[in-house]
Amino acid sequence: MRAADSDRQAVADRLRVALDEGRLDLHEYDERLQRAYGARTYGELDVLLTDLPAVTPRAEAQLSVPTAAPVMAGTPPVDRAPTGRWLLQVWMPYLQVVPVTVGVWVISSLSSGELLYFWPGWVAGPWGMLLLLRTVGGLNAGEPQRWMEKRERRRERKRAKRDRRR
Repeated sequence: MRAADSDRQAVADRLRVALDEGRLDLHEYDERLQRAYGARTYGELDVLLTDLPAVTPRAEAQLSVPTAAPVMAGTPPVDRAPTGRWLLQVWMPYLQVVPVTVGVWVISSLSSGELLYFWPGWVAGPWGMLLLLRTVGGLNAGEPQRWMEKRERRRERKRAKRDRRR
């Protein structure tokens, strides 16, 4: 059967965990990662994990929520909710400000009767590049899971505080 992007990502995540655990060296991790992203079928992905134990990291085991996506043998379930929420939190200011600046530019151009210099590019371009770097770095470093754990701790403190008041 053909593998989906989410399947390739699950294998890439498992390979990263194996690298962090010291089960793979950097060269082997890079080689397997390239093969994972180039894989077309489940069989090609399964081969990359056959010599690795099927271990779910502790943090993921506590936060993992079953998803509708199929999980391949030997890979931990991936919780997509924290990733989506984290991405929304990171990108939402950008997605709110850039349309406003473009709108101001359009109104300015219409009111002057000519097409003005596209200055919103100076807002959207550098900021977008920084967000892109933060997104890629954060996803590779497991930032969404840490963000979700921090959020859960905050909720627990609020619950405990509320319970103490009662």
